[in-house]
Amino acid sequence: MRRYLFAGFLPALASLSAPLCAAEGTTGAAAPTVGAASGAAAQLAQLVLGLGLALSSTAFGLQILAERKELTQPHGRLAFAILLFQDIAAIPLIAMIPLLSGAHSDAGGSELTQTLKVVGSIAAVVVGGRYLLRPVFRIVAQTKLQDMSTATALLVVMGTALLMELAGVSMALGAFLAGLLLADSEYRHELEAQIEPFKGLLLGLFFISVGMSADISLLLKSPWMVLGLTVLLIALKAPVLYFVGRISGGLDKASALRLGVVLAAGGEFAFVVFKMARDQGLFQNDLHNLLVLSITLSMALTPLLVLGLARLLAKEPEATKPPPEMERIDNDDTPRVVIAGVGRMGQIVARVLRAQRVPFIALDTSVETIELTRTLGAIPIFYGDPMRPEILRAAQVEKAEFFVIATDDPETNIETAKRVRKLYPHLKIIARARNRQHVHLLLDAGVEPVRETFFSSLEMSRMVLCGLGLSEEQADARIRRFRRHDEEVLASQHLFYNDRDALIKSAREARVELETLFQTDQLEDRGAVAAETPEKPSRAS
Repeated sequence: MRRYLFAGFLPALASLSAPLCAAEGTTGAAAPTVGAASGAAAQLAQLVLGLGLALSSTAFGLQILAERKELTQPHGRLAFAILLFQDIAAIPLIAMIPLLSGAHSDAGGSELTQTLKVVGSIAAVVVGGRYLLRPVFRIVAQTKLQDMSTATALLVVMGTALLMELAGVSMALGAFLAGLLLADSEYRHELEAQIEPFKGLLLGLFFISVGMSADISLLLKSPWMVLGLTVLLIALKAPVLYFVGRISGGLDKASALRLGVVLAAGGEFAFVVFKMARDQGLFQNDLHNLLVLSITLSMALTPLLVLGLARLLAKEPEATKPPPEMERIDNDDTPRVVIAGVGRMGQIVARVLRAQRVPFIALDTSVETIELTRTLGAIPIFYGDPMRPEILRAAQVEKAEFFVIATDDPETNIETAKRVRKLYPHLKIIARARNRQHVHLLLDAGVEPVRETFFSSLEMSRMVLCGLGLSEEQADARIRRFRRHDEEVLASQHLFYNDRDALIKSAREARVELETLFQTDQLEDRGAVAAETPEKPSRAS
């Protein structure tokens, strides 16, 4: 993922530069709308215009790639990296607009004061949030109330946004900073699962507000200007993304074309940037309306362009398998193993996987366990109930190969095993078993059970046998025989484990059989000792 993010840096910069080249012509064509200012003010307006138009739509792009199941393909991964970089780059751009507007309107000491105020507010939010959020969410998590956690997260976001608004920065920057702070905590998967139902609703409300602010009459009054700016935006960004994707991303022609088409439209952050520019006096209202309408049209055209390109490329053979370097991209981020429960058994599994550099994610609902585990080492452990489907999605269980259930409660283990098996039938599930009855129930759930005390008891027995005089080889042989016999008996009892009488009878027969086997071992040992002992010479000789 780091390689793709770095590769996405170059296409992002290139896409930033493309609209800047068009900014001169656009602002020149709409010179009356930029304002009466000229010189430095016009250059600042062009800078904001170019940077805003360079942003692509994360909501549209990722949704289209997800619907077409192309997120894991080379162009999908590179598109994700570019969008991620652009979203991060949009934040300093939003923070910069008030400073830019103040630069040409006020040359006194207020500029320095405003800058210090903004920087101080951001620092206060980052530092304060880093040291205050975890204790707050620790207390909230101990209440075991999901609504309380959701309300706390919303309060943090709205409070941070309000603080940044009071500091003279946009609320969007405050909300983004709050999201970064929440993502850095061990409760991020739980929070992500809880706000999942609101994401689509809030995004829909955002686009509804954008649509309501769009001046449709402008399309009727100046259709050629609106359509021309829309076509110019797509025509500039798509080729730039194509060539840079080919050069820095190593994509083939078809993948580079898909990348360019998906990211050619304007982005939702551009609406925020241009609204702030209008409010700060960098743009006048008619230019803002023109930009909003053009970006909206470019978004609406994106699905049609993607469908058209798909039909155009349908006749060309597509590579069914990405290059080897593509297959290894997500090794650092995508978990191969998900561990549910980080108690006595789960911690050992996590330590072994970390020592082998196997990427994994651990889930637990105990705040104390999470805090203790994080202090002991960099184990990726997060707060979340593994029985909740949204938590499993947030932990990327669908991309994992193994799911290890190591929680203490047998009932929870069984229910989790059934839920995971139903949702992800491809997964190999290994579950912790409390006793023999628990083993049978886990087998019925379609998972592989591991008895929590079985192997430690065998090791203790081996040590006792060695202490009683048996050699290491003899003790190991006895333990292997016992283990093999016990596993065979357990497998045979699975057919009638609900029949108590049959189970008791089977246990008695197994005990007699085991005693017979051990007696045979003793006779064999005595015969071996007798064979090794030399015969004493007779007196007659």
